[in-house]
Amino acid sequence: MSEYDPRTDTGIPTEPVGSLPRPAKLQTAYAEYDEGKISKEDLEKLQDEAAKESIERFEATGSPIISDGEQRWSSFATYPIADTLAGTGLAENLAPGGQFFAIFADGHGRQLPKLTGGPLKYNFYAADTLKKSLPYASKPMKQAVIAPSMLALLYPLNDPVSGYSREEFEEDIVQECVTDIRKAFDAGAARVSIDFTEGRLATRADPRNPWTGAGMLPHFIDLINRVLDRFTPEERSRIGIHTCPGGDRDSVHSADVPYSDLLGTMFQLNAGYFLIQLASERDKEPVYRMLGEHSRDDANGVPQMCYIGVTNPLSPRPESAQEICDAIVRAANFIPKERLGTTDDCGFSPFSIDEKPNHGSPDYAREIAFQKIANRVEGTRRAAEQLGVG
Repeated sequence: MSEYDPRTDTGIPTEPVGSLPRPAKLQTAYAEYDEGKISKEDLEKLQDEAAKESIERFEATGSPIISDGEQRWSSFATYPIADTLAGTGLAENLAPGGQFFAIFADGHGRQLPKLTGGPLKYNFYAADTLKKSLPYASKPMKQAVIAPSMLALLYPLNDPVSGYSREEFEEDIVQECVTDIRKAFDAGAARVSIDFTEGRLATRADPRNPWTGAGMLPHFIDLINRVLDRFTPEERSRIGIHTCPGGDRDSVHSADVPYSDLLGTMFQLNAGYFLIQLASERDKEPVYRMLGEHSRDDANGVPQMCYIGVTNPLSPRPESAQEICDAIVRAANFIPKERLGTTDDCGFSPFSIDEKPNHGSPDYAREIAFQKIANRVEGTRRAAEQLGVG
């Protein structure tokens, strides 16, 4: 675990969620690999080039902590179990055609594989790609990992898997998530955040997507807490939870769900910090208030930090540093300033093939992403000065 003080550079901590748009040529390479037109070695070469460039440009924003943009991942949800979104390199005991994780506002959906047997084991861990990226970085790196609650959706909603009970499966995914986090810390990650976008979606009850109406949020919380319970308070102070209403092809899956349906339950998680979509929220003040009311001074030994989203990855308009500063200062009226941080609303491209239609191209979206990150860092620094934090 890397030593890192998140207040050193900006007073108020600021941190990315994780992903960046993959360059268009890398997105093409993913498709060509699926079609058998290029080798895995060819794909990995382009992934490495994109990761190196992402780190260099991330560091140029002034961000005190960076990621490699998940350039080597199929997606935030499928990196441990498949090489690509099309399912090339799928892990053992999985097959195509599982339930949809989400159906987005523009009508497209993202489908998971289905579990055919047990045990469920990762093909790869997040640390496997982190180790490749760390030599390129001069600043601390964070690592995002998938939540056991997302992987729980691999198990059929109503039909048991022969010879592999849901209880056995869930113990396996909890242990794999624990291993994923520990390996990331052991590799040198300064912080690890757990992607929990399914949390808000779990309260939507979309008839097109049956799992969302199954009342799974309390069970999701239990699964993640089973992971967190295996870490010390000091370790959990460096483990975050990310929530958002989705972000794919510049569309969302659950922005219509009131935050009041999620936040009171979400802060039952014994994590040290939360990365919370907020810049794209229409009415921010009630959310600021809920964050102040529901976040805990003591979550089984750790105070809970609230990192509010101050940039919207789905919009091609860069928020100005002053706009960001003003939002943070306003939030400090409701959230104790010593427990306040900033982030981006979501990863800039959680899926490896993402056309970014609002932006016109993934390459342009990359340019905008780095502008937004730079402005987030500067806006956070200004707000810290104004609030006397640091």
